[in-house]
Amino acid sequence: MSGRQLMRWELDGVDGPVVVIDVIRAFTTAAYAFGAGASAIYLVATVEEALTFKADHPDVLAMGEDHGRRPEGFDFANSPVAVSRADLAGRTMVQRTSAGTQGIVSAVDATRLWAASLVCASATAGAVVASGLGDPSYVITGCFPDRPDDTGDDDRLTADLIERARTGRPIDASATAEQLFGTMEASRTLALGAEHCDPLDIEFASRVDWFDFAMEVTTDDLGRRLEVR
Repeated sequence: MSGRQLMRWELDGVDGPVVVIDVIRAFTTAAYAFGAGASAIYLVATVEEALTFKADHPDVLAMGEDHGRRPEGFDFANSPVAVSRADLAGRTMVQRTSAGTQGIVSAVDATRLWAASLVCASATAGAVVASGLGDPSYVITGCFPDRPDDTGDDDRLTADLIERARTGRPIDASATAEQLFGTMEASRTLALGAEHCDPLDIEFASRVDWFDFAMEVTTDDLGRRLEVR
């Protein structure tokens, strides 16, 4: 048996272990935010939710994008490079993106739920194995029902690598990193311009196993919370 790959709109009734993938760039950015000292990241579906969360909690910083671009009122674009250069020690973040966070809020039936990218791939695989819940469902968030040309190749590469790690096969990190640079999503993201995408964002996203933690989603009184395990 092996993990299956699903779209965001195929998650009704999907339980067991669920791994939501967004390598360019949501869950790469989240991992680097934790690396810069963030203590928790809340994940929401809309720009308005993020801004309301930030207004209700003045110490919270907002990061993310809408159609790839940093929304007005957000402290950071959806850029792993930008958050890696910030002092986020002890800070709480709220994140909204067009793909990654949508996958999280859609996975309502998951028994356990992780957000993942290449930079925390093997740690995520280890967390799934340690859960004892069996084969996971991987959510390919880079596909959109109204954009049939978007095949989510970047997220599929990531899911495939995590699955190789989970099942004890060679992960082929260098080959996967090289393939990431050639995806449609990498080209489209770099074309957004420096205000919304640092030129090094894809390089940062390609760093397989840069971090030794997994990012699991829990729920508290404020909403869906991402934290390192």
